[in-house]
Amino acid sequence: MQFGSNITSATPGSAHGLYLVVSDIDATRNKLVARGVEVSPVFHAEAPGAQFRRDGKTGRANGPAPGHVSYRSFATFSDPEGNQWLFQEVTTRLPGRIASGTTSFGSAADLAGALRRAAAAHGEHEKRIGEADTRWPDWYASYIVAEATGTDLPK
Repeated sequence: MQFGSNITSATPGSAHGLYLVVSDIDATRNKLVARGVEVSPVFHAEAPGAQFRRDGKTGRANGPAPGHVSYRSFATFSDPEGNQWLFQEVTTRLPGRIASGTTSFGSAADLAGALRRAAAAHGEHEKRIGEADTRWPDWYASYIVAEATGTDLPK
């Protein structure tokens, strides 16, 4: 995606339904609202395609999808040009959406986030087994790869 002057002949504000995928829709919305951006309340579609309806009401239910089911929670906003954007919360990728066998991170912050999520999940794992898990590096690695590829997370 490119932004700037003289890149396209499209009329400013003519783009609608542009997706931005986020892992935490509430946190993302709150950050933008805190910066003065007007963002719709979080909603989920009760009817197929409701997230695209321009009236902003038909087929939409208030709040995130029950259980924050991946791919089902949305929020909308417009940029200063009037283009309309749609946040979509993706918490777990569907199988095949990320190449299996390859896990990479675009930044140290992305890797650190994956390690924090693995650490939190591993803490719950140790509570369940009732002892410290000396094989935690293997568990973390399995967790991070499963999360990135959309496969079942270790328990």
